[in-house]
Amino acid sequence: MWPWEHAIVGYLAYSLCSHLVYRRSPGGLEAFAVVFASVLPDIIDKPLAWEFGIFDAGYALGHSVFMAVPLALIVGAIAQSAGRPRVGLAFGLGYLLHLPGDVLDTYYRGGQIRFDILLWPVKTVESTGTSPGFVNEFRRLFGQYLARLLAGELPAYRWAQLGLVGIAALVWLYDGAPVVRECLRGCVRVVTGGR
Repeated sequence: MWPWEHAIVGYLAYSLCSHLVYRRSPGGLEAFAVVFASVLPDIIDKPLAWEFGIFDAGYALGHSVFMAVPLALIVGAIAQSAGRPRVGLAFGLGYLLHLPGDVLDTYYRGGQIRFDILLWPVKTVESTGTSPGFVNEFRRLFGQYLARLLAGELPAYRWAQLGLVGIAALVWLYDGAPVVRECLRGCVRVVTGGR
């Protein structure tokens, strides 16, 4: 999945959870935490594999269930002790939803469910060849994606993902545009001298 697809799934899941459990829209810090956490496995693994060659493929430490679960628990405990349990829940939900998202994506792209991408260091994903670097690899993959998108050559799976973009935008607006809302409030406080 693309990073924005992970972010959308994470945000939608946390927004639903926030409305069902807390009966309120996500706050800015919660929205930031869920979006950041939902892309964090890729922020960790893709540069380490594609740019620095530390891992053979872009599925290693960040995508490992052996790191994801303890990290979610640790961040949750820190957030709880800081009096921000919702931020911990948002982080954990975003990070942990990234993993099944990638497993489903491997099924879509390759026709098989690959749990091995979640089992580093017990099981490692083999290299697909020498990577020309993070920027070049991203540019190559995004170029293919964009070309298919502009040509309208997307299967129903990708059209559904694009539909999620619209749904997420509407939900985010319904939630009061968290993060942007807090930034605007902060700017108003600065301009008005904190009144």
